[in-house]
Amino acid sequence: MNRVLVLSVAATLSVGLSVGCSSKKYVRSQTGPTINKVNELDDMTAKNTKDIKDVDARAQQGIQGVNAKSDAADQKAQAAGQQADQAQTLASTTANQVQSLANTVANLDNYRPVVETTVHFGFDKSILTAKAKEALDQLGTEIPNAKNYILVIDGNTDSVGSAAYNYELSRRRADAVVQYVAAKYNVPAHKIYLIGLGKDKPSTDNKSSKGRAENRRVDVRLMTNVQEQQNPTAASAKPPAAQ
Repeated sequence: MNRVLVLSVAATLSVGLSVGCSSKKYVRSQTGPTINKVNELDDMTAKNTKDIKDVDARAQQGIQGVNAKSDAADQKAQAAGQQADQAQTLASTTANQVQSLANTVANLDNYRPVVETTVHFGFDKSILTAKAKEALDQLGTEIPNAKNYILVIDGNTDSVGSAAYNYELSRRRADAVVQYVAAKYNVPAHKIYLIGLGKDKPSTDNKSSKGRAENRRVDVRLMTNVQEQQNPTAASAKPPAAQ
């Protein structure tokens, strides 16, 4: 009897232990994949978080780069606008000067000489002599008294040498006169009309040394616009308006 009881208890315990082991194995088999999936999800979440941070960092760098380029473009556009304004101002000034010059040229027939002088040069020279400067000073003292004036300066040479060389030499002689008068009497460039005539306009025959010396010259004329010069005598003699 006791033996039967012992065997029965042993069998029961054996069954219980078998059932317990089976239950633990079942739990392990079911919970193991779940834990693995949770770990995989954690890894994926960490990776996604890192990727998001990387993308955000690159986006911020891109935004900063775009902003820097935008600022640089704005500065260039502003500089270009300022240059355009300066060019427009210069163009307007030039256009006004050209128009003024055109009006003066169109009215050259209305100008009359106030003072005229001629200065002479040595052979193949374009340097003003003391005598030439004295003559120019006499003309220069009349410039402040002339309203709406212009200076017409013609350079000339004798017949020695080629036409091309004499044109260049006559221009250098006229330039010497312009530089002297403009600097000493403050004559603006737009009031000066200069031309190098070379040997095309002799004042006398070039056959003699004296004649050639006379032709090595610059003719200078101070001229004013007749229409804009008021004649006080004519104004006082004008009949009164009808009452």
